[in-house]
Amino acid sequence: MFSPTSLRCLCAAALVALVCAQAKASVVITGTRLVYPSDQKEITVQLNNNGARPALVQSWVDSGDVQSTPTQSTAPFVLTPPVARIDPGKGQSLRLMYTGANASTQKETVYWLNVLEIPPKAETESDMNLLQMAFRSRIKIFYRPVGLEGSATDAIKQVQWKVVAEGAGYALQAFNPSAFHVSLVKLALVDGSRNDMGADGMVGPGETRRFAVPTLKGKPSAAARVEFEAINDYGALVPTQQPLKP
Repeated sequence: MFSPTSLRCLCAAALVALVCAQAKASVVITGTRLVYPSDQKEITVQLNNNGARPALVQSWVDSGDVQSTPTQSTAPFVLTPPVARIDPGKGQSLRLMYTGANASTQKETVYWLNVLEIPPKAETESDMNLLQMAFRSRIKIFYRPVGLEGSATDAIKQVQWKVVAEGAGYALQAFNPSAFHVSLVKLALVDGSRNDMGADGMVGPGETRRFAVPTLKGKPSAAARVEFEAINDYGALVPTQQPLKP
């Protein structure tokens, strides 16, 4: 039997877990990724407050360090306004401007937009009893030089796949010869049966990346293929099949 004190602790823990499970950000970014053509002076990012309370948001760009803060960022962008209040049901446009630092002109460079939603200060006693959480949303910014050979759509089918030995098992190796990033989800190796890999990822321009295939026990047959969904510029999923290279 639980003591009254233990029971109260268990109920409190369950309540916190329920609140955390149901909690979600009120402020959302329109779109799941941004493309910044190099010939544009700026692009616009739209934020919307779908919650019932005003929200204070702080926004910044980083170069890939998930631990970065607005004061630590070295990304070559200016974002205005960096801090904004958004009323319920309202929106806020952010202006994103490239500062002209020396990014590659031969391939895309990826950066990250961060939007931190800061919970409002408790104003009443009932507010003080609520669990308040800060939420950070983070999406990719693809800085795309004008005049690159090919296209982001073509790059999806240009990725070259092969199975290689890795440790005591095997891995699926991807090589991206294009100048564009290719984002992958639901990656699987199909060879009679389907080996779902439970791994998502992005293969950058000129990059080779490996994905472990823990269920693969031997070299695949000549008929084996790779199946995945690639994320295009609009955030849509593009189902794709590719043969393996010998």
